[in-house]
Amino acid sequence: MAKGFNRPMGGGGMGAGGGMMSQLKKMQEQMAAAQEQLAEETVIASVGGVIKITMTGDQQCKAVTIDPALLKDADAEMLQDLVLSAINAALDQSRELAAQKMGPLSGGLSGLGF
Repeated sequence: MAKGFNRPMGGGGMGAGGGMMSQLKKMQEQMAAAQEQLAEETVIASVGGVIKITMTGDQQCKAVTIDPALLKDADAEMLQDLVLSAINAALDQSRELAAQKMGPLSGGLSGLGF
């Protein structure tokens, strides 16, 4: 019979399961730290230089800035379209930032058999 056959797995963290659990815990901690960083980092999207949206890496809108000169001549529909475009651009940038931060961590899951 092969050496170690029929031994319980994970005995005292020494088996294969113990190593995987420590890797998962480490990855969890890294993901939590990356999420905290994303909450602090911001991106700014601008449409035509007249509307700016500031958004965090975890997709929280922090500020909307509208150039007052735009309000003098703008109609409501044009303003709505510009704001919508700026928000969508900010969301795209925020998602890209999140993918950059979280991508290397989620790629590590494949090495754990997931």
